[in-house]
Amino acid sequence: MDPVKRSLVSLHLSVVLLGATALFSKLIPLSATEITFGRSVIACITLMFMVKLAGEGLALKRGKDYLIAIALGVLMASHWVTYFAAMQFSTVSVGMIALFTFPVITVLLEPLFEKTRIVWQDMVSTIVVLIGVGFILPDLSFDNEVTLGIATGMLSAVLYALRNLFHRKYFSQYTGAQAMTYQTLVISFLLVFFISDDIRNADNTTLLYIAVLGSMFTALPHAMIAASFRHLRAKTFSLVACIQPLYGVIFAVLILNEQPNWQTLIGGILVISAAIYETVNAQKLHQK
Repeated sequence: MDPVKRSLVSLHLSVVLLGATALFSKLIPLSATEITFGRSVIACITLMFMVKLAGEGLALKRGKDYLIAIALGVLMASHWVTYFAAMQFSTVSVGMIALFTFPVITVLLEPLFEKTRIVWQDMVSTIVVLIGVGFILPDLSFDNEVTLGIATGMLSAVLYALRNLFHRKYFSQYTGAQAMTYQTLVISFLLVFFISDDIRNADNTTLLYIAVLGSMFTALPHAMIAASFRHLRAKTFSLVACIQPLYGVIFAVLILNEQPNWQTLIGGILVISAAIYETVNAQKLHQK
């Protein structure tokens, strides 16, 4: 198999693994904060080993890059906690669909970071996303778990968009594996103050799930994505990543026996369609 095809297979596999992370919000009987803490500790250790194995250094080039890494870690910690919380409040399907409003949110926030402007097509995408979310939204009361899940998922999307924009502007000189090593390290230190006796007294099954989540479903796919960039364009990754909610929903149906209703499916199609459009459009603009 030639390097491009091998990288493409690796990329699809990594997106499948990242899509499956949603399952752990239901499989691990801990809070979203404790799941994120456990995930980050294991991922950080694994990523450090992978970076060293690849012959890459962990030292950053400039002193201020360490401050940027801390800021990125804070954003990533907030994103991961709200990501798991969204699915714990509602369902995997609702949480993942809400999260994947982030490509459109990215376009709306991008003028704050780069010399871009919002065009009418972006506004159409925003309207499509709002219609999609409207299909899923049962009512405007936060007493409803689905509404709470959507709100938390969209907050996670905003945090993820901010993290990606900060990373692209200030930290893109480092590989994905190097960047994630620092971010998971920051997350681990940040969240250690928020864990309870639940994680300290967790049974072996829970600890195994955390270990698998942090290594197989976090460190490994991020390292695979970083490696795939040697032969694939960033556009290819962005487009393939848009399939992640589909994998997550399929896993939730097969493993958790979730049954998304027709409103959720239609809303999901609208949101993901807008995400794919904005991904393609953003790449065209950056190539000009």
